Amino acid sequence: MHSWRSMTLLLFIAACLLPAFLLSLALTAAMRMLSPRLGLIDKPAARKVHLTPTPLGGGVAVWAAVVGPILGAVLVAWLIRQNVLPTSIVPAALGIHIDGMVAKAPQLFAILGAGTLLAAVGLYDDFRAIPWQPRLALQFLAAGIVVAAGVRATLFVSLPWFGSFVTVFWIVLLVNAFNFLDNMNGLSGGIAFVAAGVLAAIMLTALSEPRWFVAGTMLILAGSLGGFLTHNWRGRIFMGDAGSYFVGLLMASLTAAATFYETEQGSRHVLLAPLCVLAVPLYDFTSVMVIRLSQRRSPFQPDKSHFSHRLVELGLSPPRAVLTIYLATLTTGLAALVLYQVPGWGGAWLVIVIVGCVLAIVAILETTGRRSGRRLTASQHSAALTAALDHAPSRPPEPTRS
Repeated sequence: MHSWRSMTLLLFIAACLLPAFLLSLALTAAMRMLSPRLGLIDKPAARKVHLTPTPLGGGVAVWAAVVGPILGAVLVAWLIRQNVLPTSIVPAALGIHIDGMVAKAPQLFAILGAGTLLAAVGLYDDFRAIPWQPRLALQFLAAGIVVAAGVRATLFVSLPWFGSFVTVFWIVLLVNAFNFLDNMNGLSGGIAFVAAGVLAAIMLTALSEPRWFVAGTMLILAGSLGGFLTHNWRGRIFMGDAGSYFVGLLMASLTAAATFYETEQGSRHVLLAPLCVLAVPLYDFTSVMVIRLSQRRSPFQPDKSHFSHRLVELGLSPPRAVLTIYLATLTTGLAALVLYQVPGWGGAWLVIVIVGCVLAIVAILETTGRRSGRRLTASQHSAALTAALDHAPSRPPEPTRS
């Protein structure tokens, strides 16, 4: 019985991951060739790390590789329910959830529709910059669509209006957090890949019964990001705002939906799991906002005040800086998985302390990097001034007065 369930689980994971991965791999390659012809290019700038013009449009491939398999799965479920296809084409453990999947389809379509809206906004912004005010307004609109479809987080308070408010705030927060993270090769997509994998593992293994709906969508997202990262890791193509907006909305919506699943023991501390999984991107977003506001700059004005930039200032290469952030995200994600194994708040506080320690390490590295960057800037300024003085023409001596 145990081996049969394990085989079903492996088949489910493969069925979600592989189609999305292969589709994303092919579509990202196509976008690499098509983007320059469309003028979808990210040019180097002072705030950016890359030194050569690079195609955008990877987010379009990620979007298509998520939406395509999901719509295909919903179609198959509907055809099975209509007796057009036999139930035997899916494992028995999944066949009993066909009706539930069809019933969830409107909610899923609302999430995908809101994500598509933001992907379109981001794609337009990749072509022609949009002021932050209309972008923010459209993000709230997309969040409202998701909430109207019935996706509401539960955060220790059962009032529907409170859940709606928290969910809208959570969606807008994560959309911008993942957009802020898109500042180095593989960073935003890689963190989303790690987070989606951990959340899928929680939904499939940490609960008494697997939650196939959320887990399957997370696995499809992870597969799509994996195909994109194959091209993105070496900077051959970027995700762009279209991708980061879509990924952020999907991550926010699915984590909000996942908070409905509580353990039978009533362990409400597991509702903190999404905060643990996404602790690093949330910290980066918060710290960047604080830095910009403290310097009396627009919070949506891009710069190099991110944690990834601080690690590079400390001497790490960009790939190593990104890998470091991956490991920090994986650590806090595994801490979230432990939340489901501890019986009450006593163990939960220990997990929270572990996550806090990881963020404290991040803060120390970030602060050290910022100071190092200031010293480096001062040193470069001094060296430039010295060089200018050395190459300045000498003035003739002034005559001595008697």
